[in-house]
Amino acid sequence: MPLTLDQLNRMSAAEFAACLGDTFERAPWVAEAASTSRPFATVTVLHEAMIGALRAASRERQLDFLRGHPDLAGKAARAGALTRDSKSEQASVGLDSLSEDEFARFHRLNDAYKVKFGFPFMISVRRHTRDSILAQFERRAGNDVASEFAAALQEVFFITRLRIAGKVSGDGMPQVNGRLSTHVLDTHAGRPAAGIAVELYEFAGERPCRIATAITNSDGRTDQPLIGGRPLPIGRYELRFAVGNHFRSRGIDVGDPPFLDIVPLRFSIAEPEGHYHVPLLCTPWSYSTYRGS
Repeated sequence: MPLTLDQLNRMSAAEFAACLGDTFERAPWVAEAASTSRPFATVTVLHEAMIGALRAASRERQLDFLRGHPDLAGKAARAGALTRDSKSEQASVGLDSLSEDEFARFHRLNDAYKVKFGFPFMISVRRHTRDSILAQFERRAGNDVASEFAAALQEVFFITRLRIAGKVSGDGMPQVNGRLSTHVLDTHAGRPAAGIAVELYEFAGERPCRIATAITNSDGRTDQPLIGGRPLPIGRYELRFAVGNHFRSRGIDVGDPPFLDIVPLRFSIAEPEGHYHVPLLCTPWSYSTYRGS
């Protein structure tokens, strides 16, 4: 069970540091420094105090902190030497199950990055797909050292905000989750389209991987978000709607085979904490979409 903010505010400094010391990778001193700012009114303020302690540290201490992080999909991961949080985070995007070629690619990127910048590549993997991680790796490799140091600390902010949100409950929780939803409207009948099978795919390169399925309810919506309760990973996606069966069930002559059977909507997500509503408006012969709210 998560700790409550009230519990953390009442703890001794040593107890506070013991409970939150692993939030910042191998750096319990961050929690120790933040403990002096208690009581915290909200969980967001707690996280801001911890980030503030890191940003107030000397450049040398910040650099030591960054160097304490593991490589993405690196040798420490294969040897089982990651912290519990890092292991869970890397596994969430499949970095624990790479092929030998994929592992070699990450190894080359990690080595080249550390040669240039002097610390491991930092990214909040839970906010990205694997494709997005690799794109960020290659794009940020062109930064100068000062810009990349700032980018690394910003990623620490995202990583630790998610960790705090998972460890602590209370007022003023930080916004860490996004939501992907859909709504199917049968504009030929002028009403929501119930009973339509919906599939959600995430792209890995040019290969679509199905990650969710649902059936629309009487309101033309899915009972639960297609992605919810976590960040929306930055990347490319496709929704597929089985509209052909819907119109056949209404007794409409849609042709054999039907003009529209499976309708695909390909889109991208760039805001992990945002709400992406991707509706489908369809007739037996046409369809449209937009980003709703």
